Amino acid sequence: MLNLLSSIFIKDTYCFTQLIVNQVYTPVSLILYSHIPTALVTIFVGVFLFTRSKSLETKIFFFLSIIFFLFTLGDLVEWFVFFGRNTVLFARSMIEILDIMLFLFSFYFLFVLIKKRDVRFIYKSLWLLPALSFVGVLIFFISKNTLSYNWQICEVSENGFVGTYGYYVDVFYLLSAIIFAVWSIIKNKNNRREISIISAGVLSFMILFFVMEYVFTGYLLGGVFDYNYFLYALFGMPILIGFLAYLIVEYKTFNIKLLATQVLVWGLGALIGAQFFFATSTENYILIAITFIVSIIFGDILIKAIKKEVKQKEELAALNIDLSKLIQQRESLVHLITHKVKGSFTHTKYIFAGILDGMYGEPSDALKKVAKYGLDSDDNGVKTVDLILNASNLQKGTVKFDLKPINFKDLVTSVVDEKKERFEEKGLKLNVDIKEDEYKVNGDAFWLREVVNNLIENALRYTKEGTVNVSLNKELARDDGNNKMIFSVKDSGVGITPEDRKNLFMEGGRGKDSVKVNVDSTGYGLFTVKLIIEAHSGKVWVDSEGENKGSTFFVELDSV
Repeated sequence: MLNLLSSIFIKDTYCFTQLIVNQVYTPVSLILYSHIPTALVTIFVGVFLFTRSKSLETKIFFFLSIIFFLFTLGDLVEWFVFFGRNTVLFARSMIEILDIMLFLFSFYFLFVLIKKRDVRFIYKSLWLLPALSFVGVLIFFISKNTLSYNWQICEVSENGFVGTYGYYVDVFYLLSAIIFAVWSIIKNKNNRREISIISAGVLSFMILFFVMEYVFTGYLLGGVFDYNYFLYALFGMPILIGFLAYLIVEYKTFNIKLLATQVLVWGLGALIGAQFFFATSTENYILIAITFIVSIIFGDILIKAIKKEVKQKEELAALNIDLSKLIQQRESLVHLITHKVKGSFTHTKYIFAGILDGMYGEPSDALKKVAKYGLDSDDNGVKTVDLILNASNLQKGTVKFDLKPINFKDLVTSVVDEKKERFEEKGLKLNVDIKEDEYKVNGDAFWLREVVNNLIENALRYTKEGTVNVSLNKELARDDGNNKMIFSVKDSGVGITPEDRKNLFMEGGRGKDSVKVNVDSTGYGLFTVKLIIEAHSGKVWVDSEGENKGSTFFVELDSV
């Protein structure tokens, strides 16, 4: 018994000496750095996310971090042989299983992050079958004592079938993840960028792990088996954590705010700083120090930028909530105007019209005068309501324009003919200057007539005396070389101050003294004109030398 224990101790000491003293395989500092910092940072991030959010995504990543931690711990045990042969053999068996679990849970994590829901039970069962079958194969060969420790090369020797079977299981999960990611990116156009970032993060971890485990080790190439390359596979997890940090900031993944991002960023900084404990030369210390300082500086800049972005997004979200409330209030007001105010005007119109028609007996001259005034007043009230409703519908985009070639000249002459009598009653001179030409435009005749009517009506109302000039001509535009039709209405009325011009074409925008001239002014007329003309890809603007110096309104439309 004493000789057996002595033999085991000597052999274990030999492999340990090969690793520590001679460093036959790889520097000890690289082994420790690839395992300890990555494992600790991963388990810390997993626990942190799990305590901050109990969503399915965080639960899966929490289990993934535990599996990764146990995997690195088992692999470390295998490297440092002094733990004993049985312990090393057990660690090797667990590593085989944990390797499969890493790929399985990575695929599961990718699916839930993209779909934002759990996998159906039947698919979950199918996904588990390859992993469970591998566990069965591994147990079978362990029972046949096919695992042993090779003292010549200081590594675990295993049955070749086990490694090959594990390889195909990993391939199954990796290809499934790649196919699912590509299919999701192609199918989802609205959130394609988010899905691409999620896929890049998870697949980077899986592919790096697979390549370092099977390709660069020589397993697939048939070359000399060099397990040292596998050390670099563990760095795929910090890459995945970096992608998760970006997803948390940009897309609120896991519903975690800025604090989690700070922890992730500084956790990666700690991973770089941990290299100080494993540096073996002055040059290493210098390079690590430079890398660490740069990471701290850029990490601080990143967090400040993230804070600013998060603050702006929160402010914007608050403004959107307030805006939504205002829109709801406005829609309620419009609903009230439609069903109540307009209805009241309509009822009284019928009463005044009935009086004038003699429905209630022959009215006196005085009563006729009052009824006529009331009827005109109600007509103006209905027009005002319609104006506000039209502006609301135009702004919401609920109006469907019937665009087709029309003769704009006919619209202008029609409106002018209707208003000639009113101009004469007010003692205003109306000049119409329409150049001989084709004035066809692609538009909606009803709404463009509203534009012409509004501008001429404004000139009529805001001009106490003098002249109103209505003109129509065509020009060759300098910007695109296309023919432009220019419609203008020039008056000698109250004019427009620079202060009033700022709000002229805005909702409810009207001059500060406009009500004194026109008691029916609402500020929605020119706002409606602007919405209609912009919907026709045109322009509208005004020129005025100032108060009491008149004004000229222009409308520009493409001529066809």
